[in-house]
Amino acid sequence: MPTDTEAARRRSRGAGLGLLLALVCAAALLTALPDDDREGGRPCAARTVASWSADAGLTGAFARYGDDASRGDDWTGGDGTHSVRLPDGRILWLFSDTYLGQVHAPPNPAGRPHSWRDISAPFVRNSAVLMGRSGTLERTLPAPLFPDPAPQQWRWPVAARVEPRSPGSAEQVVRVLLWTRTTGTGAWIYGLPAATEVATLSLPGLRVESVATVLDQRGVPDPARRVLFGTTAVDRGGWTYVFGGDDGQGATRRAYVARVPHGRLAAPGAWRYWDGSGWTRTPRPRAVLGDGRRRGVGSAFTVVRDGGTYVLFTMAAGTAGLTRVTSYWACTPAGPWHGPAKGFEAPLPRDGAPRQGTAAYNPQAHPSLGGGDGRVLLSYDVNWLDAAPATAQAQVSGNVSLYRPRFVALRLAPPPR
Repeated sequence: MPTDTEAARRRSRGAGLGLLLALVCAAALLTALPDDDREGGRPCAARTVASWSADAGLTGAFARYGDDASRGDDWTGGDGTHSVRLPDGRILWLFSDTYLGQVHAPPNPAGRPHSWRDISAPFVRNSAVLMGRSGTLERTLPAPLFPDPAPQQWRWPVAARVEPRSPGSAEQVVRVLLWTRTTGTGAWIYGLPAATEVATLSLPGLRVESVATVLDQRGVPDPARRVLFGTTAVDRGGWTYVFGGDDGQGATRRAYVARVPHGRLAAPGAWRYWDGSGWTRTPRPRAVLGDGRRRGVGSAFTVVRDGGTYVLFTMAAGTAGLTRVTSYWACTPAGPWHGPAKGFEAPLPRDGAPRQGTAAYNPQAHPSLGGGDGRVLLSYDVNWLDAAPATAQAQVSGNVSLYRPRFVALRLAPPPR
């Protein structure tokens, strides 16, 4: 029978061997993963929406700005809501399709208690509104900010970043990702996807200096397989990860991701696309999320980073996606993405608009307006659904609250056990 000293030595040798084997296995596992898929070896925890509440402050700020009759020909409503904080503390708000003109007090021409705009009000494909350092919306930049590239084509701004004019430069500029689309019919009534572009804006004047084409998709025969990047972007470790989606016509669309070194968003040759096993120059991205049925993304979605976890917000699949925002989580931008989680119902207008005609879409996070510690400020757009575009236009003009961003404040936490 071994003595206590001998037994202790054996236990010590056994523990040391076990620890050594564990370290070897861990090292082998980490070595097998690319550096970009480890998040520095830090653990990644599941995240979901623990609570949420409507943010009446920002929602009301845009309503008051749009309704202000003392203003001239400026923003009265828009969708495709994105934002970026400028170095001097101002915030640049970017919108896609936008109504200008003025808003009239209720009742509207149909006798309903809604503020309204003339059906002939100016309509542009993109616009930008400046918010001052105090949080007050101050003015609309001359619209459209990004001119049409050619007849029957237009540009929708999406994610934006302030970055060095070139790597290591002290001078900063604003890079705005753009979706170029061309006139379409039928399933493509909202335009055929054409290309991803990047505009460079000067600081502090916000003058459009140039527009560079990053990924031209017009050579892809099937429009449903064309991928446009820029719906959202996340910075990490010297890279900007830019997410995109295809134009699939199924229950859900597929999400893709590329990455670009800081300061190189406007350089097409600097982009690297995830092809399923690594990052490649060849623009043949492979989907990181989406099966065309239950799992996937809407036409636009957003991604935030909470600790070592990436959280993606999108509208739910199927008819639930008319009102419900759901989420996925992953440890790396390329996934694997887990979900969908239960999500929440986006509040829709309660001012007399028939609920069955309205829908929420395009959830977007706004890190420049708070965040951290699991807090996220999220916007979403509201529109009127109708197969006849003229009818939808009449509805959003007869009730201007239907075509403006709304905001919710979220808190992320581990899912309940």
